[in-house]
Amino acid sequence: SSMRIKVHGSPFSGATLRVVAALHEKELDFEFVSVDMKSGAHKQQPYLSLNPFGQVPAFEDGEFKLFESRAITKYLTYAYKSKGTALVFEDLKQKAIRSVWMEVEALQFDPPARTLTWEIFLKGMFGMETDMAIVEENKAKLAKVLDVYEARLGESKYLGGEIFTLVDLHHLPQLHMLMGTRVKKIFEERPCVSAWCKDILARPAWEKTVALQNKA
Repeated sequence: SSMRIKVHGSPFSGATLRVVAALHEKELDFEFVSVDMKSGAHKQQPYLSLNPFGQVPAFEDGEFKLFESRAITKYLTYAYKSKGTALVFEDLKQKAIRSVWMEVEALQFDPPARTLTWEIFLKGMFGMETDMAIVEENKAKLAKVLDVYEARLGESKYLGGEIFTLVDLHHLPQLHMLMGTRVKKIFEERPCVSAWCKDILARPAWEKTVALQNKA
């Protein structure tokens, strides 16, 4: 196809949606290539040549290939600097602070959030039983992380600083999926977290991203 940029993945994969959101924020045209995960296409060639770990997404920009969603969003931000939303800071110290919160998302927020998404949102789609003990344990872990977020968002509008950046964007897939479940209470109980969620989930680029799930 004539599209330079291709995203291979699933609309029910948070990591895939993270990349799609960045593409929409950057106002870039791309082709979405659906990977049939039910048949295990992601664990076989030719897909493994794009992502050797057999996970989604995989990404192509012409001849250039990448995997790992957060690495892809960073690439898009710098490769297409002049397009769409900036998503980053120029100032070195601001950049360093943003990278702290990017680490926090990946290492503190995502593990419990992703476990909850799987247990409550995705297992049902596969006709599997939710494990309530795992839900309770991860809800408690996530609540502790959100206490830190509440304090942070009390002092700055977004997690990385005063503008919407990749830090906030990286949270969107899990937030979106958890907001449709009973776990949303732990977000809503914290006023700054709640306002931040409403703000970022209402972004036009995110609404375009979620449309992928509705099509599926």
